[in-house]
Amino acid sequence: MKFEAVTIKDIARELGLSTSTVSRALRDSYEISNETKKVVLECAERLDYRPNPIALSLKEKRSRSIGVIVCEINNSFFSQAINGIESIAYSKGYNVIISQSHESYIREVSDLNYLASRSIDGLLISVSAETNSMEHLQKLHTRGLPIVFFDRINEELNTHKVIIDNFKAAYKATEHLVQQGFRQIACVVNSAHLSIAQDRIEGYKKALADNGLQVNPEHLHCCSPAADLHLEVEKGVNKFLELQQKPDAIVGLSDKITVGALKVLQTKKIRIPEEMGLVGFSNSDLTELLNPSLTIIRQPAFEMGEVATDLLLQLIESKRPTKDFNRQVLETELIIRDSTRRKS
Repeated sequence: MKFEAVTIKDIARELGLSTSTVSRALRDSYEISNETKKVVLECAERLDYRPNPIALSLKEKRSRSIGVIVCEINNSFFSQAINGIESIAYSKGYNVIISQSHESYIREVSDLNYLASRSIDGLLISVSAETNSMEHLQKLHTRGLPIVFFDRINEELNTHKVIIDNFKAAYKATEHLVQQGFRQIACVVNSAHLSIAQDRIEGYKKALADNGLQVNPEHLHCCSPAADLHLEVEKGVNKFLELQQKPDAIVGLSDKITVGALKVLQTKKIRIPEEMGLVGFSNSDLTELLNPSLTIIRQPAFEMGEVATDLLLQLIESKRPTKDFNRQVLETELIIRDSTRRKS
């Protein structure tokens, strides 16, 4: 049996009233007596009537919903960010529609088109690894759709952006390895064209230079955005292990890269941290339970979701066009564990 929602016509038929009378009673119109309003409201509750959000959005020219596009929900960072987004959105009376690009530009464009067709009031987006054109976003932005970038941003659109200090985070992770006595430090990064990847690579290089260490080009592996990330990480780590000048530590510049590197090293029976130190970005609580426990850079994902949503709702509810946009930069935390602790 096909589900059919209860409508104003059903209430009118049940009570023997006109649909216009029922509609005005539900809107608490002064034209309808309190007695009639009470009868209509009781009937609406008994029949489990819910206002049609599409009809309301057409009337109010607002859907009270915001769209969110991330690469994947099955990621500790993005799941925490979404929790932050929902905590603010729902408290302000907005629904959240979430889409996953799965690191595909084509999928991201498709997701955006779907959300736009649902008449969302605004968009929060962290672009995919394949995205190097902003045309799909620029079109909607020009037409007035409020857009806020978080985590993975793009400088082409003049709007609010919420990020972490990616340069400082990678610098902090690399410098920690140097302080632990590691000298040949390699780096595995996601798609190099992403803004966060570029900033993290620069932080990694600067930390080496500031500590009197040379950057070895063979010690930097950039994963192809079109390839399987697990295979790309495996390829990079294997390449390091085959070098004449092997690295003695690895910085993983994203969650899956860090855990993927650990898996490859354990498969190769490389002792961590005795033969290879490992530090990386991760928001997963499981990193503490791994053997060895992972030293990580933890990002304020929940806070990032909250801040980005606050900024988006300000754009949506502003009565005047916004001309001044914010670039919010949040700090990270280095959590030191066994994967970088060399025994004395």
